[in-house]
Amino acid sequence: MPDFYKLMFPLIRPLQPETAHNLALWALKNRLASGRSYDDPVLEMSLWGRAFKNPVGLAAGFDKDADVPMQALALGFGFVEIGSVTPRPQPGNPKPRLFRLDEDRAVINRMGFNSKGADFAAENLAALPATRGLGVIGVNLGKNKETEDAAADYVIGIEKLARFADYVVINVSSPNTPGLRALQDRGELEKLISRVRITLDKTVPDKTPPLLVKVAPDLTDDDIADIAAVALTGIIDGLIATNTTITRPHNLRNPQKTETGGLSGKPLARLSHRIIGDFYNATEGRVPLIGVGGIASGADAYDKIRAGASLVQLYSGMVFEGPSLPGRICRSLAGLLKRDGFAHVSEAVGADHR
Repeated sequence: MPDFYKLMFPLIRPLQPETAHNLALWALKNRLASGRSYDDPVLEMSLWGRAFKNPVGLAAGFDKDADVPMQALALGFGFVEIGSVTPRPQPGNPKPRLFRLDEDRAVINRMGFNSKGADFAAENLAALPATRGLGVIGVNLGKNKETEDAAADYVIGIEKLARFADYVVINVSSPNTPGLRALQDRGELEKLISRVRITLDKTVPDKTPPLLVKVAPDLTDDDIADIAAVALTGIIDGLIATNTTITRPHNLRNPQKTETGGLSGKPLARLSHRIIGDFYNATEGRVPLIGVGGIASGADAYDKIRAGASLVQLYSGMVFEGPSLPGRICRSLAGLLKRDGFAHVSEAVGADHR
């Protein structure tokens, strides 16, 4: 498959990035894209009462409307996260809004939570097999652009989608929805999560899915301390670190680097790595972390795990490496764990801090 993707990439590259993205979704839906999973007991992870066959997941943003979660799992991911899903359908920001920075192995997006809405996603999720078998499916929730009471939108998302989720994510860190990142402030976050938690416990009382919050990489030390303090109260079950960044490293080469939006891919790797380590230390390793940002190899995934991530996610890496990437990462990661004497991936979590 990697050779096929390398053969096809010159044909895909001239396409507008959003057109190429939609083509990838179409290919998955029609079983025209595939990967090869790599299974090894050293990679298996148990977290929140869920069994992950490996710690490598597909980040939110690829499958926004739950069109292809099972097909994505079949690429070799241990878990996939759909969304962000908004309560009501919305078109997102005007096009063009997705930019591929080939020389930098990076992507800039200002999609703006384009979503077909919670009802559409619920229909797709309800149609999945009751026993999914292939892996874990998370649901990432966003708010509609015009909604002033953000918590009300997340409550709607919980009511409509939580029963289908193996875990639920509250996305308060996209830079492309006005005012959203302000919800990371401690007071706002506490109020928001309190309302969401009440609804979640009421909506799925028998098997309440774990509740996670996705945070930005552009946080101060005080921000990290405040979010960690909220997490340590036990009101949430984990953090996803990180979303895209609004910063621009000085060494970006592609002229589209000036486009407004969130930057992801290789240039985010160092920043997200530091934030993961900061959160691991701030929470004393007691709050599970999903590490995201710049993962395109087994070594990248291993770095995030050693920094404190129990699980990792990628998306932009697939833009450049193709659908065989998760299987290749898993194979490489298993080798790195064994090389360093770890019998199980969980033993490596936070190893850099010990």
